[in-house]
Amino acid sequence: MALHALVMSGGVGSRLWPLSRELYPKQLLNLHSATSSLLQDTLQRLRDLPLQDTYVICNAEHRFLVADQVKNYAISPENILLEPAGRNTAPAIAVSAFEIYAKDPDALLLVLAADHVIQNEAAFTAAVRVALNAAEGGSLVTFGIVPDKAETGYGYIRKGTASGGVFAVDAFVEKPDLKTAQQYLQSGEYLWNSGMFLFRADAYLAELKTFAPAIYEACATAHQNAKREYGFINLDAPAFMACPEDSIDYAVMEKTKKALVVPMDAGWSDVGSWSALWELAEKDENQNTLLGDVLSIDSRGNYVRSADRLVATVGVEDLLIVDTKDALLIAPKNRAQDVKKIVNELNRQGREETKIHARATRPWGTYETIDQDDRFKVKRIIVNPGAKLSLQMHHHRAEHWIVVKGTALVTRGDEQFMVSENQSTYIPLGEKHRLENPGRIPLEMVEVQSGAYLEEDDIVRFSDQYGR
Repeated sequence: MALHALVMSGGVGSRLWPLSRELYPKQLLNLHSATSSLLQDTLQRLRDLPLQDTYVICNAEHRFLVADQVKNYAISPENILLEPAGRNTAPAIAVSAFEIYAKDPDALLLVLAADHVIQNEAAFTAAVRVALNAAEGGSLVTFGIVPDKAETGYGYIRKGTASGGVFAVDAFVEKPDLKTAQQYLQSGEYLWNSGMFLFRADAYLAELKTFAPAIYEACATAHQNAKREYGFINLDAPAFMACPEDSIDYAVMEKTKKALVVPMDAGWSDVGSWSALWELAEKDENQNTLLGDVLSIDSRGNYVRSADRLVATVGVEDLLIVDTKDALLIAPKNRAQDVKKIVNELNRQGREETKIHARATRPWGTYETIDQDDRFKVKRIIVNPGAKLSLQMHHHRAEHWIVVKGTALVTRGDEQFMVSENQSTYIPLGEKHRLENPGRIPLEMVEVQSGAYLEEDDIVRFSDQYGR
């Protein structure tokens, strides 16, 4: 039997706001490593396993970001499944299992989350190898993390009878209060529920069909009617959106009689909050984690992260301070879980700070809003070599383009012309236009928009190589 990996990259990470946002979530950020994202770290730790193939399932809005991050791991868009919206883990795994089973009916499926940190990769690999035989025999194996503290933020698994390093599952237990968590830790009978699994694709689908037939049928239709566009696997939106939302734990694992658990002691964290990141990160002699341009005086036990400017602290303790271009978070470390309440309130108010950063990423490059007021907006635009924006027009704004670096190929109405450094051009309101970078270096521009309405939804696309 061949082993296939499935990496689920559909989370939002709202407790890691303001860095993690809806259109650029935590699994795509360099949070634990300075040089790689959590998704890339997940793919990297698979290198010692005998994998036949690796798949990623993500939100359709993240497809170009994900494709760019996984290209160096021999994962093509043909192995990236796109969800029109999140429906939790049971459907995500189901549609992926249908895809993998269609290519390999004997496939073993290793299911991982894209946003976990595992510090001991050798222990991770060893645990997966222990689980292989049980999974080949038709069992649904989950990995339970050996707890090192009384944690109230995780669900637990109570171990049953042991056989060759694999245990029967006596029970799945909800998140406990502190007293109960302490009892679990002292007993040695409980493991943290990691959300990682290993099973045959057909075994999972069979149990899902038995215990959650509505999910099974919706996912079967969503996969059967999927479109292969621009290399990606686009799940059928009506079928997938009609699928009930449920986790694999509730839909299958808590009901099946085939559940087994393999303990894993590998320095695991689900990086669910800023305080969890502080626990993982390097600290100075005062137990501070200081990232970016930070000056700390007489301060202790803080997590301070600055993206662009100087952040200074004097005489503060046990705080989370996260500064980005357009938002600043300050909270006690022991209130880290409540950051989600800020996101909920911002969403209620319709604020954009939960969705995108001031510097937004697009398949062609990036743009960043520098300044704006009632009837103008100034952006810094960077277009990657060889990339081009869609052919488009705007109903409510005109645009002035000034090239700072590189050369732009501009389409304006029926014209097409080059604009070089220190040159500019004007795009009238209502005029069809396109911007391209024909060069070998990034094209950097300043765009000045003027008009009565300057939001991103004032755009009509006529053609787009990215299928938007």
